[in-house]
Amino acid sequence: MKFIASFIFLLFINFTVFAQAIEGNSETTTDLESYANSEIAIIPAPANLTKLAGHFVLPNNITIQVGKSPELKQTIAFLQERLSIPTGYHVNVINPPVANPTIKLIINDTEDASIGTEGYHLSVGVRQVVIRANKPAGLFYGVQSLIQLLPKEIESKEEVKGIKWVMPCVEVTDYPRLGWRGLMFDVARHFFTKQEVKQYIDAMVRYKYNILHLHLADDEGWRIEIKGLPKLTEVGAWNVKRIGTFGDFIPPTADEPRNYGGFYTQEDIKELVEYAKARFVNIMPEIDVPGHSLAAIASYPELSCTPEAINYKVRSGEKIMDWSRGAPPLGLVDNTLCPANEKVYVFLDTVFSQIAKLFPFEYIHVGGDEVARNFWEKNDQIKELMKREGLKTIPEVQAYFERRVETIIQSKGKKFMAWDEVLEGGVSPTAAVMSWRNMQHGIDAAKAGHEVVMSPTQFAYIDYMQADAITEPRVYASLRLSKSYEFDPVPAGVDPKFIKGGQANLWTEQVYNIRQAEYMTWPRGFAIAESVWSPKEKKNWTNFFARTEEHFKRLDIAETKYAPSVYDPIFTVRRSADRNLLITLTTEVEGLDIYYSFDNSFPDRFYPKYTTPLVPPVDAKVLKVITYRGKNPIGRMMNMPIEELEKRAGKR
Repeated sequence: MKFIASFIFLLFINFTVFAQAIEGNSETTTDLESYANSEIAIIPAPANLTKLAGHFVLPNNITIQVGKSPELKQTIAFLQERLSIPTGYHVNVINPPVANPTIKLIINDTEDASIGTEGYHLSVGVRQVVIRANKPAGLFYGVQSLIQLLPKEIESKEEVKGIKWVMPCVEVTDYPRLGWRGLMFDVARHFFTKQEVKQYIDAMVRYKYNILHLHLADDEGWRIEIKGLPKLTEVGAWNVKRIGTFGDFIPPTADEPRNYGGFYTQEDIKELVEYAKARFVNIMPEIDVPGHSLAAIASYPELSCTPEAINYKVRSGEKIMDWSRGAPPLGLVDNTLCPANEKVYVFLDTVFSQIAKLFPFEYIHVGGDEVARNFWEKNDQIKELMKREGLKTIPEVQAYFERRVETIIQSKGKKFMAWDEVLEGGVSPTAAVMSWRNMQHGIDAAKAGHEVVMSPTQFAYIDYMQADAITEPRVYASLRLSKSYEFDPVPAGVDPKFIKGGQANLWTEQVYNIRQAEYMTWPRGFAIAESVWSPKEKKNWTNFFARTEEHFKRLDIAETKYAPSVYDPIFTVRRSADRNLLITLTTEVEGLDIYYSFDNSFPDRFYPKYTTPLVPPVDAKVLKVITYRGKNPIGRMMNMPIEELEKRAGKR
């Protein structure tokens, strides 16, 4: 009897300790602790986060108490969906106050200056979750962080059984570093449907992006309906489908069907704008002029300075530029609008009048990049323009064009933005600059008093390869995750008031579908998101990558494609003193082992482990490598031809 009494007493003590842990009075070694090491993996990292003792357990019946702001509609819908579908729980939303709601979303009556318009306070206690913000956008971002505190299965599109739906108790005070947190999505090179654009918006807002820059016109397609200019979509939206390496396709023949492409009606655009707005995203349209305009010229040849334009077709990916001498390129066809032709400015006035009405955002992006000037240099109309306007150089001709376009943009009540090339010939003080070629152009623009958005190739071009060219769609440069994470959009020596923010750019020459768009965006989109949202001092690569790995698991469950390239070995080759090939293998992240073979078989962890530079055996044709973490393969099997390594090392 004494034994039974003692057992019951011990059982009571153990139950009390467990209950206290749940109530937050102490930490516990129960199975709840299995969440403790990986459960706080918020991206982008909050400005301030304090982990408290204990956990909040999601009840079977969830009550969300909210105010009456119509701007909260999408926030509530998102939270309802995420909390109900994977859990199978009932979620009830109420407006009037009730006793002890599960989650409270509160718009502050008195503004809290510490969090601004997009910040929030998130408090997860053992009995209740409270999110406070000054504005609805802050509540939306607070909800994104809240969802990231729940187990990864919360990302499921169907009910998941057997999950403990708990989250750690925390206090979070969070707000963005910068107001412009953008992703550029090129829908001109390859067309993406309205639904796919919505899908891209849904993904980006999970990481607190608030600008979607839509690249709507280029040599390969004109993607927006302009009333009164029907050929832009009848002709300009369609080309010949080619698959392979963009830029080197065989030119289409005259009889090949031009049925690949598409465009957005004005009703589509209105729908996308409203969809984005509900998620606190502004859409910035870009119509790239005067270069990159072959789709417009194929539709209306009179917009060109070149008589041969009457025969031009929308580009299908064949070579139209010679980049051998660098930038600016040598045009093989004249894909530029004619600055000396008044019809061009009438055309642009029509286009931008309708663009301005469709997109409420204050900026319109007009391109201005990579203008092939060789046709202008020999054109009589351009020469006459230069004489009449006192223009001494071809860059000044483009500057003349940009000033006139800015006048049109301003007449529509909008602000002019362009790529950094517009600085070369001189641009008005009111022009905003998006710096893409490097950070220095943005620094120069800011020092000259221009508003600047930083999107430099060396950190933010997410169309670049993420690993070795043998595993990626071949593009002319590489950009690894760790390099993207180094992005600092506010460089030293620049007045921060001129840096509006930063963004990543996804050009889609080699991106044929939305799954590849996802693959190219994530995880580098995490790195850029953290660079523009989180305080600079919070950035830490090791911590960031640990959180990224947790989000890989979330993306797996959400069935969102992402690149595992960060796990792939990095190949470095050189010649030894005796001219042998020496192959060095490294990894982007720590803690990985590399196993290899030269005998055409597929290595696993029982094969030789890489420790020192390798010399290929005589007659070996391929080096196969794979990375492991402990006993588990984590990287992709990579097949590196020895011939390729020989090329990279140069002549013997």
